[in-house]
Amino acid sequence: MQSYPAPALALAEEMNRAAAADPARAVSFQGAPGANSHIAALRHDPNCLPMPCYSFADAIDAVRDGLADRAIIPIENSANGRVADIHFLLPESGLSITGEHFMPITHTLMAVGKGPFMAAISHTQALGQCRGWLRKHGIVPMEYADTAGAAAKVAQDRDPTVAAIAPPLAAKLYDLDVVAEAIEDEHDNMTRFVILSRAPLDPAEIEGPAMTTFVFAVRNIPAALYKALGGFATNGVNMTKLESYQEGASFAATRFFCDIVGKPGDPAVDLSLEELGFYSKNLRLLGCYPMERERT
Repeated sequence: MQSYPAPALALAEEMNRAAAADPARAVSFQGAPGANSHIAALRHDPNCLPMPCYSFADAIDAVRDGLADRAIIPIENSANGRVADIHFLLPESGLSITGEHFMPITHTLMAVGKGPFMAAISHTQALGQCRGWLRKHGIVPMEYADTAGAAAKVAQDRDPTVAAIAPPLAAKLYDLDVVAEAIEDEHDNMTRFVILSRAPLDPAEIEGPAMTTFVFAVRNIPAALYKALGGFATNGVNMTKLESYQEGASFAATRFFCDIVGKPGDPAVDLSLEELGFYSKNLRLLGCYPMERERT
């Protein structure tokens, strides 16, 4: 595993030791202590032991290897779209989506001193969510592995011309001055996280509204996508997400990432997935899980 800046390293090691002592309560996340995913883990399960990991792949591996019971991974943001790499990582992870969590996101500019600043470092998602504010204040955005790690980097380097964009918790953890609060461009900024586990949930045991997530590729025939999705329309199944992404370098193999309201075992869902199967290939269910937030 790659390392964090020194101010974050001791905290990460302490949290990882606690998680190692009780893997059944451990929830892995990508980022340094104080990251939004750290906060999301505690809000989703206040009794969990958050386990910081340097990358999304590390967080997934921690669950796959039995070091953590679950992982919490951001998948999309209301202001800046899907989180890079997730659509490639999830289908190959061997894990199942067993839950979702929505969390309002607020960003804080923090630094050693009050500025002026030449640059601000943070995760690419945070920079995208604050691009208008940064442009207005003439601050150059610079990408870093995660938000809280950026805060730890600023605390380590002590460069008064470079700030970090991170959650308010990070300023407390790394003893940085809060320069500006709520700098996100959209104040209804929301991130959706998914919970990943080694074993899938049994759809029959999910009470209340459910979501199902899957990926597929269409067959190379005319109107294949139209025909593949027709079953969801005719059976009245609400598809809340459909995103395409390229697989390989040929630009001929397109995969689709989908969320629907409902679960296998519901007659309408079963009929829709059956029709999808006639016109698609490599259909893979990524998980069926309770709906945390109603789709309207």
